[in-house]
Amino acid sequence: MTATRDLLIVPFIEAKAKEAQKTVAKSLQKEVEEKEDLGKGIKLDLVLIPAGKFIMGSPITEVGRKNNETQHEVTLTKPYYLGKYEVTQEQWESVMGNNPSTTKGVNLPVTDVSWEDCHEFIKKLNAKTSGTYRLPTEAEWEYACRAGTITAYSYGDSLTKRDLNVLGDSIKAVGSYKPNVFGLYDLHGNVFEWCEDWFGAYPSGLVTDPKGPATGDPRVLQGGSFNFNGSLARSSFRDFGTPEYRYNYNGLRLARTP
Repeated sequence: MTATRDLLIVPFIEAKAKEAQKTVAKSLQKEVEEKEDLGKGIKLDLVLIPAGKFIMGSPITEVGRKNNETQHEVTLTKPYYLGKYEVTQEQWESVMGNNPSTTKGVNLPVTDVSWEDCHEFIKKLNAKTSGTYRLPTEAEWEYACRAGTITAYSYGDSLTKRDLNVLGDSIKAVGSYKPNVFGLYDLHGNVFEWCEDWFGAYPSGLVTDPKGPATGDPRVLQGGSFNFNGSLARSSFRDFGTPEYRYNYNGLRLARTP
């Protein structure tokens, strides 16, 4: 099956998205937004993302589209928490005791971290908090980024630097731009975010809770960055890097299983 926008699930309006989050939170006896205390006044903010269906990838008419963005319908059967912001340098240092970022600032996203570094951070974070933190899957990342939208970006098809940090000189503090309707910030631009999956061709047809290929070489990165053009910050754009790859535009956003 090749999906088109005509086949897409009806996009959320903000009120519907918020209501879905509240309904799921009530069923789980959780809060829509939760805070993890990392000590010394440092908090990790999380937002509950409801389960649902969406069309992953991009239509052939989307400006900037790549051939590896084949549209296909995805069902995510379980809700999950996702970081309200990219992991900051302050949060990273509180867990790891170091700050590898090229450009320093407590409220700036941590950078210069590999996929392997992220897993070491998560291992230590889970030991510190007794949590169930992890990297999001590629499907979870795109679903949360889209938040029901079917456009190139969560705010529409047109690009404006008032909405995201691209084509710039440096990273910016997390939360510098407006959130999407789920309440998530900086999913477009600022830094690329590591996902759990190996990079590979998308499956054909309908898929449920996809986790990417079983093996591979590079891992998936999503979201674009401050020093690249806006087409690389589209909801469907897919980048990749080897698990040990570090650069000053790579960071992460945490997922957590409720």
